[in-house]
Amino acid sequence: MKWTSWVALGGLAAVGGFVVWSSLQVGGVRCQVCVEFAEARACRAVDAASEAEGLAAARTNACAQLTSGVTNMMACERTEPKSSGCTPR
Repeated sequence: MKWTSWVALGGLAAVGGFVVWSSLQVGGVRCQVCVEFAEARACRAVDAASEAEGLAAARTNACAQLTSGVTNMMACERTEPKSSGCTPR
């Protein structure tokens, strides 16, 4: 093999290693949110780096379970959750 092939292979291995390493990182908090919308209820939990990110992501995931369409999704995300909380990881 040419030396350029070895350099390309090393670069590809480095990128692949970084992707695997970054995907295995555990978030700093675990947040759970329960949402009621259109007479239905869904609870979702997510791991995130911060409490604000975790609460937003959990609300989005719960609303995705309950709604279809952009308008309903936006309306659901604006409703106040029935319960929410975060715990450190």
